[in-house]
Amino acid sequence: MRAPCERSGEKEEQEEEVAAAAGRLAGPPEAEEGSVVDSDSDQEMEDIRGPGELTKDTLYLRSCQAHSVVPASCFLRQGSTPELNLRHRGLGPQGARALASALTSNPYVKRLDLRDNGLCGAGVEALAGALSKTSIISDVDLSENQMGVVGARAICAALTVNPTMQKVQLAGNGLEEHAAQYLAELLLAHTGLKSLDLSYNQLNDHAGEILGPALAENTGLTELNISWNHLRGPGAVAFARGLEANIFLRVLDISYNGFGDPGASAVGEALKTNNVLEELSMSNNRISAVGALSLGLGLRVNQTLRILVMSRNPMRGEGCFGVLKSVRENPMSALELLDFSEIQVGREFDDLASSVKVLLPALHVKTAAHRVKYKKELPPVFTPSLPASVPK
Repeated sequence: MRAPCERSGEKEEQEEEVAAAAGRLAGPPEAEEGSVVDSDSDQEMEDIRGPGELTKDTLYLRSCQAHSVVPASCFLRQGSTPELNLRHRGLGPQGARALASALTSNPYVKRLDLRDNGLCGAGVEALAGALSKTSIISDVDLSENQMGVVGARAICAALTVNPTMQKVQLAGNGLEEHAAQYLAELLLAHTGLKSLDLSYNQLNDHAGEILGPALAENTGLTELNISWNHLRGPGAVAFARGLEANIFLRVLDISYNGFGDPGASAVGEALKTNNVLEELSMSNNRISAVGALSLGLGLRVNQTLRILVMSRNPMRGEGCFGVLKSVRENPMSALELLDFSEIQVGREFDDLASSVKVLLPALHVKTAAHRVKYKKELPPVFTPSLPASVPK
C-alpha cells in the first residue's frame, strides 16, 4: 500500500519508452533549452500521428520536464481515443500539474480515470483548473486520491462552472463534514451532473444535514452513491427528507451507513411522495423490525420503486414479513426485487411470499434461504456518446 500522497515511479521499461518518445518529440539532446522541434522532425511525426496528436504530446512532455516528473506512457499512446485511463500510476501532485497543462489543449479525452494516484489536495487543485476550462471531458474519476477538503473545494468550484460534466467519482477521498458544504453547492449549482459517487468517505450526521436540503433542491442528478459513510441520527433523517422533495433521482445507494430506525422511517415518508426513484439500496443500516415496518408504510403507496435492497439489517423475519405485507397491500407496486439477503425468515414469510407472487408475478424475493435469479434491466443513467469508430 502506498504511503498517503506519495508518488511512486513508473516501471523501468516505461521510462525507457517515454525517454525515446521524448527524444523524438522534443528534439536532439544538444539543442538549447526552449528551442522548438525542427520542421523536418515535425513533418515526419505528422505523417505518422497527425499534427493534433504531435502538439498534444509535445506539450505534455515539455510540461513533465518543467515539473520534473516521468511522463505517463499511456498518455503518449492514447492517440485520439475518448478515454484516458491513468489509474494506479502514482502521478502525485507534480504529475497532476504536468497532466493538467496538457489536458487544456487535448481535443480527444471525454473520460478521464485518475483513480488511486496520490494526487492529494494540491494535485486535485491543479486538475480543477483544467477541468474548469475544458468543454470536452464529461466523465472523471478522482477516487482514492486523499483530496480532503482542499481538493473537494477546488473540484466542486471547477465543476460548478463546467456544464459539460455529467459523471463524477470522488469515492475514498477522506471527505468529512467540512467538505459537505462544497458538495452541497455543487448539487445546487450544477444541473447537468447526472451521476455522483461519494462512497467510502467520512461524511457524518452533520454532513447529512447539509446535503439533505441540497438534494431536495437539486435538478438533474439521476444517480447518487453515498454508501460506506457515517450518515446517522439527525443527519440521516435530514438526508431522507431531501429525497422526499427530489424529483430527478432514480438510483440511490445509502448502504453501510447508520440510518437506523429513525432514518428508515424518514425514507418511508419520502417514498410516499417520491414518484421518480427506481432503485434503493440500504443494506447494513442498523434497521430493526420497527424501522422496517415504518419503511413499509411508504411501500404501501409508492408506484415507481423497482429494486429495494435491505440485506444485512437486524430486522429479522418479523421485519421482512412486515415489508412484504406492505407490498402486498399495494396493487400498483412496481417492485421487481426485494433483497433480504443474509436475513433468516420462517415458514410464515414463505407462505406470504407465495401469495404475493400471485398478485405481483414480476416480483423476486431474495432471503438467506432463497437465492433468486434477477436480471437488472434498469437502463444506465449515464451513457457517454462514443465515436462511430469506437466499439461499445
